[in-house]
Amino acid sequence: MGIRLFEEPELRKPDMILGWPGIGNIGIIAVDTLRGQVQAREFGEIESWDFFYPKGLKVKAGLLEELEFPGNKFYYQRLKGKDLIFFIGEEQPTAPGRTYAEGRKAYQMANLVLDVAGRFGCQRVYTSGAAVALTHHTLKPGVWTVASREGLIEEMKGYSNTVLMSEIEGRGNQGSISGLNGLLPGLAKKRGFDAICLMGEIPDYLSQSPLPYPRAAKAVVEVLAGILGIGVDFTPFDTMATQIDTVIDSLYEKFPPEIKERIEQRKSAIQAKVETITEEDETWIKEHIDEFFKKKSGNE
Repeated sequence: MGIRLFEEPELRKPDMILGWPGIGNIGIIAVDTLRGQVQAREFGEIESWDFFYPKGLKVKAGLLEELEFPGNKFYYQRLKGKDLIFFIGEEQPTAPGRTYAEGRKAYQMANLVLDVAGRFGCQRVYTSGAAVALTHHTLKPGVWTVASREGLIEEMKGYSNTVLMSEIEGRGNQGSISGLNGLLPGLAKKRGFDAICLMGEIPDYLSQSPLPYPRAAKAVVEVLAGILGIGVDFTPFDTMATQIDTVIDSLYEKFPPEIKERIEQRKSAIQAKVETITEEDETWIKEHIDEFFKKKSGNE
């Protein structure tokens, strides 16, 4: 188990941006699309065999060649005024019977990533993922932010379409983040890095769906681009969102009328900026949406 570097690029105080799969694949879509836009070059990896089961066996010309594992790759790019390192993980290491990354393997993975950050003199690390929110799929997703120190909190407040996670209504100035998107920033702070987590909103009633949610990935990258001072072509996000919106609209039409009525009431409340979304509404929608997806899965 360890880090393999194919190249030792000379980088000047780079920032590290990390992405893994998760709800709506928001984080990995955001980070991997941005990586492609800046044409970052692969330069290393974390060896996978101590973290994951093989996902397949590579066969060529009828011969067994090697086991295939989920990738955990590092990329870099030197941009005008800012060097960047990307880390893309195809899976999050999980403990048996768990959904989110936690336990010894997750802790080891996070520390190996930060070892590379330290080796190249990174000043700041960013993670990104999903914020399951009481919103509507036709509204622009907001971006929830969490930072490792007070100065970063004030900085994040200066970017449009962001809100501190602790300031979300009903959270009582608190919150928690599951998986590596929470573990890694916590370890980063402990090891002396600045750390920021950016989470794009996905409606709670879509959080159980297997669909990607590129609208939220775009919102995350809009904030990242502003922080980093780089230009981004958002056409890939818009193209993907148009395709997914058609599927979501079709799925939404199949919701029972009583669920749609409550969700539409929520949309009206958000647009009017009035606080009419109750905890009772949230619980009722969650219970009925879970039941809807279970029935749908059983019928397929």
